Amino acid sequence: MKTNKEAFRDYLQLEKKYSLHTVNAYLGDISFFEMFNQSQFEQENIEQVHYGQIRSWIVSLVDQGVSNVSVNRKMASLRAFYKFLLKTKQIEVNPMLKHKALKTPKIVQIPFSEKELVDLMEEVSSPIGFEEIRDKLVVELFYATGIRRAELINLMVSNVDLSSGVIKVLGKRNKERIIPVLPVVLGQFELYLKERSSLEKIVDQNYFFISRKGLKLSESFVYRLINSYFSRVSEKVKKSPHVLRHTFATHLLNNGADLNSVKELLGHSSLASTQVYTHNSLAELKKVYGDAHPRNK
Repeated sequence: MKTNKEAFRDYLQLEKKYSLHTVNAYLGDISFFEMFNQSQFEQENIEQVHYGQIRSWIVSLVDQGVSNVSVNRKMASLRAFYKFLLKTKQIEVNPMLKHKALKTPKIVQIPFSEKELVDLMEEVSSPIGFEEIRDKLVVELFYATGIRRAELINLMVSNVDLSSGVIKVLGKRNKERIIPVLPVVLGQFELYLKERSSLEKIVDQNYFFISRKGLKLSESFVYRLINSYFSRVSEKVKKSPHVLRHTFATHLLNNGADLNSVKELLGHSSLASTQVYTHNSLAELKKVYGDAHPRNK
């Protein structure tokens, strides 16, 4: 018979369609709480805890210097676990029912400017060899489509349709979406595929983006790539694939795209997720408004 943790794992994987990384994060948080509860309260069965014990763990985490963001993530794992136990009638009362998340500062992501993108594209306008051509395409694809780092890394050769000008990506919770690719970027795809086919050995044949050794790219490699390229044209502290995704959304909104369309392109399940990008567009709107309104002159 499966334990509650094993049943919860299956629920996250099979019903919620969470990625293995997310599932392991949830289970890891629950295991840490189990260890804390056993050492502090000599109780192995966390199914029967009360909120006071959970609160003690929160205090302990904060005392250890764990950030409020990380604490909230761990509490989200517990909340999901106890909600599952309640749903499957393993418990009668959810100990997380009255829990309120710790306050966290709102982190405003600063997107790259259009000038920074133009400057970078000019600097890498004539890539030579497999690696330079691949790296330029990675930068172009992030900015042209707003895909996530994991989506780019896991892009399959079979999901690139140059004739239709679209790619199919697998997003969060295994949700597929079709994304149009700009004609100017499609030319980079063809150039990259030509160089890719000339490699001596391709180990990970199914993956579109690979290393010179024919292996699937790692998340750390892609992060370093973006950081390195944008260090040439930007002095911003944060230079990452996620900032490029943010830049994609902000530039679309600033140039008149509607929120619903941007939501679909980003693969967000709700408009609330997309609205985090609108503060930059609002700033642009205020500038245009201030420059144009006669009362401001």
